Amino acid sequence: MRSYDPDLTPSWKRSAPVPEVAADRDLVVEEVATGFCGAVIRCEAGTVTLEDRFGKHRVFPLEPRGFLLEGRVVTLVRPAAAAPARPTRTASGSVAVPGARARVARAGRIYVEGRHDAELVERVWGDDLRIEGVVVEYLAGVDDLPAIVAEFAPAPDARLGVLVDHLVPGSKESRIAARVTSPDVLVVGHPYIDVWEAVKPSSVGIRAWPAVPRGQDWKTGVCQALGWPANTGAAWQHILSRVTSYKDLEPALLGRVEELIDFVTAP
Repeated sequence: MRSYDPDLTPSWKRSAPVPEVAADRDLVVEEVATGFCGAVIRCEAGTVTLEDRFGKHRVFPLEPRGFLLEGRVVTLVRPAAAAPARPTRTASGSVAVPGARARVARAGRIYVEGRHDAELVERVWGDDLRIEGVVVEYLAGVDDLPAIVAEFAPAPDARLGVLVDHLVPGSKESRIAARVTSPDVLVVGHPYIDVWEAVKPSSVGIRAWPAVPRGQDWKTGVCQALGWPANTGAAWQHILSRVTSYKDLEPALLGRVEELIDFVTAP
């Protein structure tokens, strides 16, 4: 039996295939039917807009064999969507390492005073810490720091870094820090009463952090002064949501966290 080509069109009538070309911006083509020649300025679903040398615009359908490119018939097609750009920097400003896997946790640790401090550090330095294999834990207060350091047993290959709120000369925090500091323990701090203050007021949408009378719970006082609901947990989530990078934090905190990371990861 003879086999037949399913296409019964005579070979001399068949159109030769033509290349498909992406209608990228600034590509210069000529529309076959009208002879209009111009550069691509826009390509949407089913149409392409050309601009000629006089600035005139014409819209044409993306039909097969509808254009000439350098004298050759082509079929213009819509360009593929560009892949979203990967961030080149982490939230802390470090060079991003796309696809990097988290390192196995080091023996060294960074301790911060409370959960809010830990969440803020994770928000900005989380990518860096995972690459370096540094775990951040919180103390729930600085009073028990000497016992925690003794139990941790710091060593040259297991250094301990501690971030303390309101570490100013003569404070209770400064006296505790002096008791535990050693070649394998670094205690640093910022001058703020609470880590909330380390977030720039402009990032939160306020002029300044309010002054809270001595003896009053600082977070509660802040909520009252700003007219926020008396829910410090919700207030903190609002503050944290406004932090997207190191640019939202005060330099007094930025430098101390970077110092701790360098200390814990030093060879």
